Amino acid sequence: MEVVIVPDAAAGGELVATAMADLLGRKPDALLGVATGSTPLPVYRALAARVRAGEADVSRARICQLDEYVGLPAGHPESYRSVVLREVVEPLGLSPDSFMGPDGGAEDVPAACAAYDRALAEAGGVDLQLLGIGTDGHIGFNEPCSSLASRTRIKTLTEQTRQDNARFFDGIDDVPHHVITQGIGTILEARHLVLLATGEAKAEAVALAVEGPVAAVVPASALQLHPHATVVVDEAAASRLKLAGYFRATYAAKPSWQGL
Repeated sequence: MEVVIVPDAAAGGELVATAMADLLGRKPDALLGVATGSTPLPVYRALAARVRAGEADVSRARICQLDEYVGLPAGHPESYRSVVLREVVEPLGLSPDSFMGPDGGAEDVPAACAAYDRALAEAGGVDLQLLGIGTDGHIGFNEPCSSLASRTRIKTLTEQTRQDNARFFDGIDDVPHHVITQGIGTILEARHLVLLATGEAKAEAVALAVEGPVAAVVPASALQLHPHATVVVDEAAASRLKLAGYFRATYAAKPSWQGL
């Protein structure tokens, strides 16, 4: 696992956008897994800016969802399909045909979960999966004590996660109780995992995920098992890392050609 400490959220967005652009330069039809929420927005804005400036070609890129609420209509503005189309697909100038995600409105939700797992495999697998981290250490919607071998499935949200997401709705009563999420085992199949965390509220979760034991109680700690995992954190999110000095030194000495 590589830990990169950046000055602020904007610098983190630029760094991850560079990694995505470089990947698309090597593999124009790469499948990019995207996350929702406020943390990854600087990434999408930075990548879109590069596209507008002619510095990145995303014309053949494919986009896939990490998770989806269960029960929200497909056109609901806070369904993750709508969010990804609005914040990623459209700003990059891609068509909806480039996008794939689970069906949160399916009558048979377990079948929809299995179908999405198959679809990811049939698409050749995710080349780069962008992740956020919850204040309780969750990734995707794999809440604490999720199986580290789990596949795409339905999960019940904790009250903390519903409270964290209430800001996107009229109130907590409107936040769904259930979601479809890629499982930890599914996430670990991506070729490159990039976790982006900003703000002091994420500092404890980051420290436990990076420096603590691999444990289901901190789902993000599963990234320690991945052969190519990168954790990008701003100064505030890095504030509880005991090995911050080491992480700074190793990144400063990293050859420029190596990238993320």
